[in-house]
Amino acid sequence: MATIFSKIVAGEIPSYKVAEDDKFYAFLDINPLVKGHTLVVPKKEVDYIYDLSDEELAAMHVFAKHVALAIQKAFPCRKVGEAVIGLEVPHAHIHLIPIQNESDMLFSNPKLKLSDEEFKSIAERIHNAWEGKA
Repeated sequence: MATIFSKIVAGEIPSYKVAEDDKFYAFLDINPLVKGHTLVVPKKEVDYIYDLSDEELAAMHVFAKHVALAIQKAFPCRKVGEAVIGLEVPHAHIHLIPIQNESDMLFSNPKLKLSDEEFKSIAERIHNAWEGKA
């Protein structure tokens, strides 16, 4: 059975896409810790990130690096934190979170409630930075 992330990648479930290539897809987390909180997933459905081949894992991190640089350009922050938890959805994914402090990475923090327009604006800012338009 396809995961929710596979359905997002396939376009069966809408998402706020920020970046994509032939192997990976990046989109906004709909329960963000901060504005710009993005998920990076492989298009190939794999439950555990460390079940990816070495080459796939390396390529995923390089893709995530470029997305993180776009996030940092769109949302100035001290750094973009990375978290791999993988318990919420059985599909490998990386959380990229713009941070000012380590506490910005606490998943127990309250999640932001954003409107559709806010999500669209955030995704557009990151996407434009990804494409070098920002």
